[in-house]
Amino acid sequence: MKKSRNVPSPKTPADAPRVAIAIMAAGKGTRLKSQLPKVLHDVGGKPLLAHVIAAATSVVPPSDVFAIIGHEAGRVRDAVSQTGVNFVLQAEQRGTGHALMVAQPALSAYDHIIVLSGDAPQITPQTIAHLLNFHLDQQAAMTLLSADLDHPTGYGRILRKKSGKRSAEVLAIVEEKTASPAQKKIHEINAGCYVFSAQPLFSRIGRLSTANPHGEYYLTDMAGILRHAGRRVVVWKTENPAEVLGANTRAELSFIDYQIRMRKCQELMAAGVTIYYPATCVIDDEVEIAPDTVIEPFVQILGKSRIGAACRIQSFNVIRDTEMGDNVIVQPGCVLEHSIVRRGASLGPFSHLRPASDIGEGAKVGNFVETKKIKLGKGSKANHLTYLGDAEIGAGVNIGAGTITCNYDGFQKYPTVIGDGAFIGSDTTLVAPLRVGQGAYVGAASCITSDVPDDALAIGRAKQIVKEGWAREKRAAKKPK
Repeated sequence: MKKSRNVPSPKTPADAPRVAIAIMAAGKGTRLKSQLPKVLHDVGGKPLLAHVIAAATSVVPPSDVFAIIGHEAGRVRDAVSQTGVNFVLQAEQRGTGHALMVAQPALSAYDHIIVLSGDAPQITPQTIAHLLNFHLDQQAAMTLLSADLDHPTGYGRILRKKSGKRSAEVLAIVEEKTASPAQKKIHEINAGCYVFSAQPLFSRIGRLSTANPHGEYYLTDMAGILRHAGRRVVVWKTENPAEVLGANTRAELSFIDYQIRMRKCQELMAAGVTIYYPATCVIDDEVEIAPDTVIEPFVQILGKSRIGAACRIQSFNVIRDTEMGDNVIVQPGCVLEHSIVRRGASLGPFSHLRPASDIGEGAKVGNFVETKKIKLGKGSKANHLTYLGDAEIGAGVNIGAGTITCNYDGFQKYPTVIGDGAFIGSDTTLVAPLRVGQGAYVGAASCITSDVPDDALAIGRAKQIVKEGWAREKRAAKKPK
């Protein structure tokens, strides 16, 4: 089985039983009041289902993970298909028990089935593995995951078998609607995650009934069915209640997102990153930041961005899927998307790096400069009011204020190449395709339409004309008679 750091190996007998993970991901999520499938709502920078898949595939290979999809199935499949997991279609959603009935042909070859909820994104690989190990140690037919909640209203309660020592055996799962006043005082709730031994599950799953207010097949009813058959049903309680929380409303989505992001900030700070006022920052779960980097308030670092050591990210920056070297400074108000910023570069304030921008070591991109699909060489500078697109710019180049690469003719894009050490004067228009040679100069306010050789001077502007006294005569002509 695939293992991630600190994930205990599931204990298996000598004959190594096969383990599958089934993820419930077919629901609509009516209370979210959304056209988007429930499991595709984002928390911590990626869909709910993607978090659960990541945890599952840290315990077993993707080939042993089955996402049971239904509502907007094609959309859900497309969103997470790159994970390599399998999909089972539950075309008609008739409850959690029905989901496993539909998945039985795919799961029947396995010895044990772990069932996870696709809307509980904080479940950890460690908890999944511990739950499986406990199930195997107890030789149970069904093992439930539980947690103690301060406010358990709305959740099914766990009734344990009484004994001198608190028993792991489950007597029943009592739903909120049918619980007695005494049972409602129980704080141990059913988390909706289970491990089943496949043979006792699938040999009795047909006994599930729809005799309930919703007319659905409830997987929780398997606890009573298995106990009635004399099979062992047990419970293992996590010490971290947050990881079992599902997202059924927008408020719950927001709270879970906050928990994931605050945990991420705490992990980064423990690893040597300074984050001022973490509650103001939005840092996605997969972001990597090296020690001694400083993150100021109101910063967003999103996607799979990687930030080097000893950088300073000042306030009001949005950085998405960008790789940044060491000692980079990002001044306020910048937007970086799918770009590379190399060691010692300086950006901003108010720079916009669009996708495929590669900013060289020690280079500078300044106020109101926009780049797209460019390579800016080592030590080069574009400090003010400039657009650079589809360009390869060498080392030590100075790009004057107001420079524009005209890269699009209405039909296709064309490249601009600027050699090492070139100097581009302010307010220059570079009409691509174009090459400016090494060490060449371009005079300010030029429109350059032809290649410039190495070490040449290019000036492309109209000759200045001065008409003495013209303004005075113009004003006199405008005076009333």
